[in-house]
Amino acid sequence: MRHRVKGRKFNRTSSHRLATFRALATAVIKHKKIKTTVAKAKELRRFLEPMITRARQNTVHARREIFKHIKDKDALQELFGTIIEKVGERAGGYTRIVKLGNRKGDAAEMAIIELVDFSELLAAKKPKKAKGEKAGKAEETVEAEEVKAEETTEEVKEEKPKRRTKKKAPKEEKKEEPEKEEKKPAAKKSTAKKTTTSKKKSAAKKEETPKKKSSASKKKTGETKTTKTKSTRSKKKS
Repeated sequence: MRHRVKGRKFNRTSSHRLATFRALATAVIKHKKIKTTVAKAKELRRFLEPMITRARQNTVHARREIFKHIKDKDALQELFGTIIEKVGERAGGYTRIVKLGNRKGDAAEMAIIELVDFSELLAAKKPKKAKGEKAGKAEETVEAEEVKAEETTEEVKEEKPKRRTKKKAPKEEKKEEPEKEEKKPAAKKSTAKKTTTSKKKSAAKKEETPKKKSSASKKKTGETKTTKTKSTRSKKKS
């Protein structure tokens, strides 16, 4: 049972809860209309309406008591100036709560809280436009966009040749650089070829010299054999 349980805590400490209601009250006084949750709007009504009745006294003591909660000087001037004049002799019920439905995400019930005497002024500030006017303005905007698109295309066409002339110079420089780079490896290749040919010649000479030596040694062995055979023949005859 909820006996002697009054108000909503909003899962806040007492100081945090008081700070939220002070901020919401200053926003309502300055803007005359705010959007918040239904629970906060109902609690804010209990906090704000007694403040407006105290402001109707328009005394120094009333100003000091209200200044405890509302620290914004512009909001105080608005409260003791235009709001009190507009309220007049209304006996309470200075605010109105209008439900808007559930919020996306956490599905919280949303509402608008506004000052009753300023609802007409807020509606006059934002007059609704007729369908014909909307269609006419939409056509005008489309035509203006088309004209801008044509102008931009013409400007681009005029600027294209200039861009081509600017781009020619760097292209030539880029072409010259690779040619220089290509010439360097060619010289290296020629030197490499020379070294390979010289190596081949030296290897061929080395191969020829052992062949000549082998042929000379064979001739010598042949001559020695012939002399031996001649000596043996002469001994047999004797």
